[in-house]
Amino acid sequence: MLHLIKQLAIRNDTKIVLLVADGLGGLAIEPGGPTELEAAATPNLDALVAENVCGLSLPVAPGITPGSGPGHLGLFGYDPLEFTIGRGVLEALGIDFDLGPDDVAARGNFCTVDADGRITDRRAGRIATEIARGLVEKLRDVRIEGVKVFVEPVQDYRFVLVLRGQGLEAEIDDTDPGRTGEAPLAPTALTPGSERTAAILKEFVAQAADILKDDHPANMITLRGIAKRPPIPQMEEVYQLRSAAIAVYPMYRGLARLVGMRILDAGRTLDDQIAALRRHWEEADFFFVHYKYTDAAGEDGDFARKVTCIEEVDAQIAEIVKLGPDVLIVTGDHSTPAKLKSHSWHPVPVVLAAGSCRRDEATAFGEAQCLRGGLGQLEAKYLLPLALAHAGRLAKFGA
Repeated sequence: MLHLIKQLAIRNDTKIVLLVADGLGGLAIEPGGPTELEAAATPNLDALVAENVCGLSLPVAPGITPGSGPGHLGLFGYDPLEFTIGRGVLEALGIDFDLGPDDVAARGNFCTVDADGRITDRRAGRIATEIARGLVEKLRDVRIEGVKVFVEPVQDYRFVLVLRGQGLEAEIDDTDPGRTGEAPLAPTALTPGSERTAAILKEFVAQAADILKDDHPANMITLRGIAKRPPIPQMEEVYQLRSAAIAVYPMYRGLARLVGMRILDAGRTLDDQIAALRRHWEEADFFFVHYKYTDAAGEDGDFARKVTCIEEVDAQIAEIVKLGPDVLIVTGDHSTPAKLKSHSWHPVPVVLAAGSCRRDEATAFGEAQCLRGGLGQLEAKYLLPLALAHAGRLAKFGA
């Protein structure tokens, strides 16, 4: 698909905005009740739906629960089954770490374990970034023969671990079991070539456990997304777009940087992000705006807070519309129902607004309405080509 789009893409003066409310899709708490999106007051999103076209987006494939990396790569037009990106790489790029092609990066979480070594909180109570910075300083005392170790704070309970040395491979399982009540897993090599790296990571984890043993609640670590930086086609080369990202969380800046977007100062709040969009409006053709807190509320199982977060997003839609984008897409990278407290496989509501839309019969932005929308259920990787088409940025295919 990228090869075809690269042949057809043309430049013009149109503007495309992709607003991603992370984990947007949800579920009803009780049978027959509303989802978080359906319970929220969303007059601006509803107005977009009523005048344009909506549907449901499949981040990867039916039944597949995506991580944030695959979810966003699909929205950027890349097949997430073809381009697999480890979370460690994204976190490292998101904090501007100079990640070399032979480095191995892992996303780290501070977590809480009990006296028996079982995890009681996978995020250590979502400790503040400043607390995590102090813990990272302690972890920088880890020394392992034959490899250089970098430990960098990211945000809240997250950090990045980078190993630099000769002969390191990265096919290694996560150490986070994904649930409480279990001990962190040992780093396990999936290929013979990764056994040395797995042994180094085991040593790092052992030293970290000893260093952190008295630091409640962050008295242990887990590692996820152990990977090297892969080659990937850049957005300007493929789509002929000057692209920019306005994201607060480092991982999403890392995703954007990986595909060649310019990273703009997003501030700290959604108000700051929309102000940045307004300030840089003439400097790019495509803007990716990322909002995290819908996902965080879903993972915490907080239905009411997720509703409030969705309403915060809706309140900014009018400000984006005032800028006059030729195409505006609002969707999520995946669903995070508060009922499940986790990412899920459920398709994600999407609305595409453009002057060339065929209106459908939907009148409100919610899962049930989007199921009847004119976009139908489509794979997320096709949304950006649709945006390019509506923006007049794709030439005719064939004679």
